[in-house]
Amino acid sequence: MKDVPMEERPRERLKRHGVERLANKELLAILLRTGNRRESALSLAEKLLARFGSLPNLAAASFEELTAVRGIGPAKAADILAAFELAKRLAESRMEFQGVVNCPADAAQLVLRELSLADKEHFVIIMLNTKNRVIAKKTVSIGHLQASLVHPREMFKEAIKRSSAALILVHNHPSGDLTPSKEDISTTERLREAGAVLGIDVLDHIIVGDNRYFSFREHGLL
Repeated sequence: MKDVPMEERPRERLKRHGVERLANKELLAILLRTGNRRESALSLAEKLLARFGSLPNLAAASFEELTAVRGIGPAKAADILAAFELAKRLAESRMEFQGVVNCPADAAQLVLRELSLADKEHFVIIMLNTKNRVIAKKTVSIGHLQASLVHPREMFKEAIKRSSAALILVHNHPSGDLTPSKEDISTTERLREAGAVLGIDVLDHIIVGDNRYFSFREHGLL
């Protein structure tokens, strides 16, 4: 960063113009703090964004994928992962008690961007109160590609803890094919029956992939 004039360095620009005026590469450079003998922090930030193609792809990168980039060691990778996880948790905390789910599209929008980027199958529950207002969102299972195991005990434990009146099940198909599998259909029925026993309605099951969604309720499967 020594070859960059002092007034043009990311930290100085942040002080002078405000954090919202900085480009993604500048914010990332501040997070990285330092470069190495070959590259400045700004050059490393540009390389990271180019390597992963976009900010959402970078946010979805694993520890191993980050450290595979030359110049990104364990400490820098940990800083990046922690920053994106904090951003994710902040977004989730702001969502609580704010969103109302009136239709499957409303539920899909809560997870569409996040799950469409995932390369492993995530099973998520959206918890609602009696007025269909969102209480919280929780990932209850992460599988490998198309193999995800969901146990009713783990899922409903969180729902009971949050005093949920209803749930919407969501999972992604990393392939982008939204067609429900036999396992998807049988799992949905098993969870719906378990919810009925506990007095918690399973309102829908939504499959997400390639920025699209499939609703069991819209297609008469629930």
